[in-house]
Amino acid sequence: LSQATTEPPKKKPDPVTSETVVIWGLRLWQVIGIFAIFVLAVIITLCCIFKCRIPRTKKEIEARYAQRQAAKTYADKLDTVPPLNELTEIPG
Repeated sequence: LSQATTEPPKKKPDPVTSETVVIWGLRLWQVIGIFAIFVLAVIITLCCIFKCRIPRTKKEIEARYAQRQAAKTYADKLDTVPPLNELTEIPG
């Protein structure tokens, strides 16, 4: 048989809501917001440092390819040009 006790029933823990204080007096929504801003700042910083740009269209991809090929052709032709002092006669 169970014995009757005079202790009050155990209280269930409060449900976690956006207003629940989590850490250092900050509410859950504030902690999530600070974390999201931090992650966004890291992503933006990395994208600026490494210039990771994703082309959006096929036309843009083809334009970038043509630009790289033209730059490579120009650099190759520039290597074949003799130095300026060989091209011009210096008087005196």
